[in-house]
Amino acid sequence: MQQKDVVIGIDGGGTHTRVIAADIQGNILAHSIKGSASIYRDSSVQVNVQSAIEDVMNKGGIEAGRVAGLAAGIAGYDAPEDLEWITPLTAVPGLACPKWHMNDALIAHYGAHLARPGIIAIAGTGSILIAINEEGRYLRNYDFHHYAASAARLLGYEAVFEVLAGHADASDERLVARMLGHWNTATVTELYHLASGGFDADRKARDRCFGRFAPAVTEEAALGSAAAIRVCSRAVKQIKTGIELLGASFKQYHVPVAFIGSVAGSSYFQAKLREELKNASNRQYTVVTPQLPPAAGAVLYALEQTGLPVTAEIIRRLQPSGLLLRQAQALEHEAPSDPAQL
Repeated sequence: MQQKDVVIGIDGGGTHTRVIAADIQGNILAHSIKGSASIYRDSSVQVNVQSAIEDVMNKGGIEAGRVAGLAAGIAGYDAPEDLEWITPLTAVPGLACPKWHMNDALIAHYGAHLARPGIIAIAGTGSILIAINEEGRYLRNYDFHHYAASAARLLGYEAVFEVLAGHADASDERLVARMLGHWNTATVTELYHLASGGFDADRKARDRCFGRFAPAVTEEAALGSAAAIRVCSRAVKQIKTGIELLGASFKQYHVPVAFIGSVAGSSYFQAKLREELKNASNRQYTVVTPQLPPAAGAVLYALEQTGLPVTAEIIRRLQPSGLLLRQAQALEHEAPSDPAQL
């Protein structure tokens, strides 16, 4: 009988699908990055995810019979009925191992805190806050109908609205210049005309365009743009509120918080969130560095679900030290499902 000595972890985000194959000692055998895993963002999700799984199996020389289990965190998995489109994503012919599907926020939390109590704030392609308290209770800010408007595209939209509404001053000259260049317009009047027509009829393309402008917003906020600071400050305060909301579910006073995503992980947001959390009213929050990237968190989850021992040495081997994993971390991590679409 063939030895079951491999697990597969999947971080299926709204922009990219990242897959890791590792042996039961935690050694990473192969890694792959493909397109979106969210049916709400891409009609080719089944091809994207299955091809990523097949890619790591081919790269690692892994026969299907060796796979002990597969854990897949998928953006957009919010209700049992979502399994109708999610289950086929991992239905690779011949791969008959146990498979666990969940929202990709769970595997992000699993990787960040190694399944220990804590909070993660994700702000990238989308935005979500997740807590697992010391009693094992899993809570999202969405469960309270709270939303922190901190997704990349929202920063882009808000910055443009500030300028078009006439709120820009001398401190915003660089921001405005970068904005005009981003939308290939010569003047604010021309940008206003483009905006009044809705920018782009294709909503997904429009959102992507605004999302790509988010780094300019955080960079210009750091350089003193008053409009960018206002936009970022609103987002930071909403994230803080969400953290405190989830923090109230903890009995312990000291709660670790990890930030994930291109927005939450930017130097400007990191500094401001740390500053805001010093003044939190209900708990003492300690900002920690995520221990593992989400795809490695999925590997850890698969190992535990299959009943295999997880040791400190295995966790060390899953740390993002390999070239492919470093490249994966450099890519934007998108938040899971995102109900507050414009």
